[in-house]
Amino acid sequence: MALATSLIPGLDELVRGDDPERRAEAARRISDLFLDGASRFKPEHVEFFDGILIGLVPRTELNVRAGIAERLAVVANAPRNLVGQLAREDEIVIAGPLLRSSPVIDEKVLVEIAREKGQEHLLAMAERPTLSTGLTDVIVRRGDREVVRRTAGNAGAAFSTAGYSVLIDRAGHDGVLMLAVGQRDDLSDDNLKELLAGSIDAVRRRLLEAARPARRAAIKRVMGDISGLMLPVEGRRNFEPAQRMILALHEAGNLDENALIEFAKAHKYEESIAALSAMSGVKIATLDRLIAGDRYDPILIISRMIGLEWATVQALILLRLGPNRVPSQADIEGARVNFARLMPSTAERVVNFWKARQAA
Repeated sequence: MALATSLIPGLDELVRGDDPERRAEAARRISDLFLDGASRFKPEHVEFFDGILIGLVPRTELNVRAGIAERLAVVANAPRNLVGQLAREDEIVIAGPLLRSSPVIDEKVLVEIAREKGQEHLLAMAERPTLSTGLTDVIVRRGDREVVRRTAGNAGAAFSTAGYSVLIDRAGHDGVLMLAVGQRDDLSDDNLKELLAGSIDAVRRRLLEAARPARRAAIKRVMGDISGLMLPVEGRRNFEPAQRMILALHEAGNLDENALIEFAKAHKYEESIAALSAMSGVKIATLDRLIAGDRYDPILIISRMIGLEWATVQALILLRLGPNRVPSQADIEGARVNFARLMPSTAERVVNFWKARQAA
């Protein structure tokens, strides 16, 4: 091991000094030396290199640290302290490769990083070959939509009871996540039933089509256990009382956006659909079928066509989900941006197409 110090004369001076170029060169050469012999080194040799590199690498330029991190990420006996420090870096180009692949980062360190760092770090961890329940508990609680989707789609991830509860809750307003969770082999029938009960028909059908044959049988069985799951929406709802109420409001001159938003905020679905029908000229059955689908676009289109404000549109989106399901802030913001971009003329053409179809 004296070879390291013979290759880098004045090593102690380099570690303590302020010459970035010499320090970077030393870090590269000692890293190369370690990587060339890593497969043959004993634990005490690795510890020796760890002690040297931990004093050099963290004080080098970003590109040097990134290159070393990339190479160490696939080494089974990489220097543990150095890897742990690099994995905690804010720069994802350095931390990312290690968080995705390094086998020497223990669960305690991963959980600490998951609790402290941002979405890029969580996304990198979501791609690890295996994820413990302790780690996924933190990831699904803190992660944004893309992080949680990636974690749910990781076959090597394990989820606790609490973790699955969070996943199922979030899948209630994320069709992509619902498909990922529904196809997991470790999802129990009880969890599958809860997942399907909180989703809409179109997403259930997509899950059934996408599932592997072995999984499809369980999905069919659970769908059959859910009372009324496959009934069409029109068969479950009676719009006649709502129509009479809306007609009375119209005749009294009180059918306006204020009345509609109050219906939506109170989660009065039939009254809201009947009001939208009267205000737009689109039949109740058509609106009911469109709004009960797996996208909120019809709400944006009909709202833009009749000139509703964003507050009312948001209330209608929440109404569509139901009183016990809350969309993510990212979904709401995406809907707001799409609504702002939607031209009234475009919305009117789409609504006219709906009317032509219902007439045919």
